[in-house]
Amino acid sequence: MLYKAGLYIQALVYIGAGINHFVRPRLYLAIMPPYLPAHQLLVDLSGVAEIVLGLGLLLPATRIWAAWGLILLLIAVFPANVYMATADRFAQIPDWLRWGRLPLQGLLIWWAYRYTR
Repeated sequence: MLYKAGLYIQALVYIGAGINHFVRPRLYLAIMPPYLPAHQLLVDLSGVAEIVLGLGLLLPATRIWAAWGLILLLIAVFPANVYMATADRFAQIPDWLRWGRLPLQGLLIWWAYRYTR
């Protein structure tokens, strides 16, 4: 029962986060490291990926691939979280919140990994 609930919650989290990329793109654009090109394109692509992969978790035929895709996506967006944790421009955000996002990525990867089998 918890396994299924976790699956549906995770899917909704990613679908909601993906939609948020288009509703509030400035949040995501702000944490893009300056060395990456095409910030808007990357924000849009990651939003689409979150929606598609979140939906993919809901379908047994695509669940394993979607879970692996989420793991890769979480790894791909990690530099943005590191940038947010280390850049002076985010000093107004409490340290515990900025740095707390980094280990949270590991937890999210573990959560997605649960659905790779």
